[in-house]
Amino acid sequence: MRPANDTRQAILKAAVELTTVARSPTLRELAARACVGQDAARRTVDNMKRAGWLIKIRERRVDYRNRPVAEYAPKEGVEVSEATAADWRAVFGAWRKVAE
Repeated sequence: MRPANDTRQAILKAAVELTTVARSPTLRELAARACVGQDAARRTVDNMKRAGWLIKIRERRVDYRNRPVAEYAPKEGVEVSEATAADWRAVFGAWRKVAE
């Protein structure tokens, strides 16, 4: 697999930073945190979903759109830096506790 470009790395980093147990980022939130345009973010998120890097967690109602928007989170096991790996272990551990 070829290495991730800057946009993909920024979107993945934004997803890791913004995902909590209670809430995951929308496409607009990912684009804003990653400092990329919404069109580039939309294409990148679609590609990342297809490649298995991001998954759609749930949908959320927002005030800027009539329909619910999707919330995204990195799929468990996706390669991230060591600093964020510890954070992910905490998030997935908390999700397991909530699900039980």
